[in-house]
Amino acid sequence: MVYATADGTSRKRLMVGMVGGGRNAFIGAVHRLAMRLDDQIALVAGALSSDPENAAASAAEIGIAPERSYADYHAMAKAEAARPDGIEAVVIVTPNYLHAPIATAFLEAGIDVICDKPLSTTLAEAEALVALTKAKKRRFVVTLNNTGYAMVRQAREMVAAGALGRIVSAHGAYIQDWLTQPIDAQGQKQAEWRTDSARAGQSAVLADIGVHAFNLASFISGFEAEAVSADLFTAVPGRRLDDNAHVLVRWTGGARGTILASQTSPGHYNDLSVRIYGDKAGLEWSGTRPEELRFSPYGEETRILVRGGHGSTAEARRVSRMPASHPEGYIEAFANFYRDAADIIRAHRSGDTVDAARAAQVPDVVDGARGVKFVAAAVESNAAGGAWTPAKFG
Repeated sequence: MVYATADGTSRKRLMVGMVGGGRNAFIGAVHRLAMRLDDQIALVAGALSSDPENAAASAAEIGIAPERSYADYHAMAKAEAARPDGIEAVVIVTPNYLHAPIATAFLEAGIDVICDKPLSTTLAEAEALVALTKAKKRRFVVTLNNTGYAMVRQAREMVAAGALGRIVSAHGAYIQDWLTQPIDAQGQKQAEWRTDSARAGQSAVLADIGVHAFNLASFISGFEAEAVSADLFTAVPGRRLDDNAHVLVRWTGGARGTILASQTSPGHYNDLSVRIYGDKAGLEWSGTRPEELRFSPYGEETRILVRGGHGSTAEARRVSRMPASHPEGYIEAFANFYRDAADIIRAHRSGDTVDAARAAQVPDVVDGARGVKFVAAAVESNAAGGAWTPAKFG
């Protein structure tokens, strides 16, 4: 399958399969919307549900041929690897505990991986996936997709260019209210598995949303976490895993910061934000106003920088689809992630040089492992009464 690019040349679509994401699954449909937006990816195979009947019905609903709808991911990896027209990458959108085994099966089959966050539920699994990806010489990206927003990319460029001066602190927050009531105990599917340690991992709130706040603070600042001091707690009586996390962070280079995650904060539907402060200026970005950056040079009036506006950086212009004030949002940002991931995987599989600057914009298996290390360190710190705990991966 080929498509025509803006310059009139033709390119081969990236052939992908999906594991998970069947009917009534939330995030699988979002991934499919994002990968379709630029018409560079074709979804041609899937093991969309652990229930064979639902898997077949789900595949038929989205146009996957019956012979490429599989009852389980092991069969899919084996069959697709053997086909001359087999998939080049797998998209994993299952509950957390299945990420590592599914990714392992496809890496072993020589297939590249696009995996939802978190990378895995344990640090040992994350370390094994990093090693296997390297050994198999495959590409592995993790859908920490908020890095696809144009103004997030602009913030990263501005920090790297020194617009903020020496970075003093970097903060990330992700605040929601959907778990304020015990809907997990009442059988709500999305809530029920996310608060079960057997399927979600050591932490609910950090694995689900905290890793996004952590990743964005790291992505924009360019820092890694050296150590954390964490307070994790459960606001809803009887809930099996935490639903709130307050984490102090010591970043590489001496900066300090915080990561706040809550799913029991009434009035906040989906509030992701990042604040970076230097000795010359500050930057703030919020997912509720994704088209803007709040830039505050010390001693001057705050400026609101608009996506596509006169102050746009080169990277922000590259990933903008519309002129300023023609709104872009979550799906467009997710699509930017998928477009860049497709370019990276295609170039790697064809033996072409992978654009290093482009690759740096797309979280990979190491970035995913850093998120798992952050969660593990926070859980360990909390168990030790908030003691400072090493958090740097590798």
